[in-house]
Amino acid sequence: MANKPLFITDTILRDAHQSQAATRMRVEDMLPACKLLDSIGYWSLECWGGATFDSCMRFLNEDPWERLRLLKKAMPNTKLQMLLRGQNILGYKHYADDVVDAFCRLSIKNGINVVRIFDALNDTRNMQQAMKSVKKYGGVCEAAISYTVSPVHSEEYFVNLAMKLEEMGADVICIKDMANLLLPMDAFSLVKKLKEKVRVPIHLHTHNTTGTGDMTNLMASQAGVDIVDCALSPLGNGTANPATEALVATLKGTDRDTGLDLNKLSEAAAHFRGVANKLKEQGILDPKVLSVDTNTLLYQVPGGMLSNLISQLKQANAEDKYYQVLEEVPRVRKDFGYPPLVTPTSQIVGSQAVLNVISGERYKMITKESKGLLRGEYGQVPGEVNEDVRKKAIGNDEVITCRPADLLKPELEKYKEESKDLAKCEEDVLSFALFPQVATKFLEQRNNPQPKETTTTVSNTDASGVRTLIVEDITE
Repeated sequence: MANKPLFITDTILRDAHQSQAATRMRVEDMLPACKLLDSIGYWSLECWGGATFDSCMRFLNEDPWERLRLLKKAMPNTKLQMLLRGQNILGYKHYADDVVDAFCRLSIKNGINVVRIFDALNDTRNMQQAMKSVKKYGGVCEAAISYTVSPVHSEEYFVNLAMKLEEMGADVICIKDMANLLLPMDAFSLVKKLKEKVRVPIHLHTHNTTGTGDMTNLMASQAGVDIVDCALSPLGNGTANPATEALVATLKGTDRDTGLDLNKLSEAAAHFRGVANKLKEQGILDPKVLSVDTNTLLYQVPGGMLSNLISQLKQANAEDKYYQVLEEVPRVRKDFGYPPLVTPTSQIVGSQAVLNVISGERYKMITKESKGLLRGEYGQVPGEVNEDVRKKAIGNDEVITCRPADLLKPELEKYKEESKDLAKCEEDVLSFALFPQVATKFLEQRNNPQPKETTTTVSNTDASGVRTLIVEDITE
């Protein structure tokens, strides 16, 4: 490991503002800094996928595909990275294999180089089509382990999962610690084991929700991790990823020196400090997501999910029940077979916990998505499900045991037909396939532009009370 630099992926253009500001950074706020970002020497810049696709159209009136093309043009020398939810792509349900394949092809064609692919349940069957397609179209296939802590998730479990993903063709293995549950000494041990068992590079993604993220990155670097995720300081730390500048400074002059220039990072940070201040003025940055909360170690709630829970409780005028909901989350998670809490399972478990607390009776109301998870629509959960809860949710329905996508017929032609009056290109068809209502409204406005209004919508208020799935998805 001597003199092997640690590579950095910066998340300032995606996960940083997704975790702290509900994914509301506009492309116009990104482009002025792109030339500088492109010169820094990052391993990659994460700038797309996750919740950006939905937010672009829903809240910012931007075409996500155009955003990607603009960023690629502005940063030709740096690998652009995206986050993909396997068979869910960027939505909340499984799509047929032909849609997954088309999405991967067009993402790479429009400028993506690295595709980080994960499944909320770590069901590798839900990752196989996306992995295959990314490799087919020349992208770097980064397969992710959704890290979590539970009686069924051991170090051996994660090592075996990584070995399986490598066998499936992964070019890089990512440890995806979305809730900052991977403690520093455990990170050292896990990375060391992975480096012994896996030949491809190991990429660590953590947050700083519990205040341990910097130490986790440092210990992982000592164990030989190849790449880590950081975020420039104006939107780093708190529920986002540990600050880039701090790690670069820490490793300077050591055998893991990143080689990145702190002066350039400081200059880039100055630009994004202005962007962060603007987001604060618009009321988008909630102070709760900026502070360390070690309760995450107890409740295992990812940073973005905290924002969702706050938002749901605000809508139901029940903010005083915040900590009751946090206590209910691990109980629901146990009933549901210990799924890792990442999109969409974080929303499913979180929304169910909110309903259980607000209604005053556990499982008095059960969301459609909770029923789907218990029915096996999302894949195989890692642990045993509480059968009483399952019976209450789905009665005597048969539980799906095959790869859920095997039950889906090809559907790309159907989406082409449905969107023919709106779609001007293949990319539009995919936008429609993923978010039919949002894309319909967006494409209609784009195709028939009206004079611009001066007001900007920054919130997603829904008077109907608690939504089953908050659409401003900010938990990866």
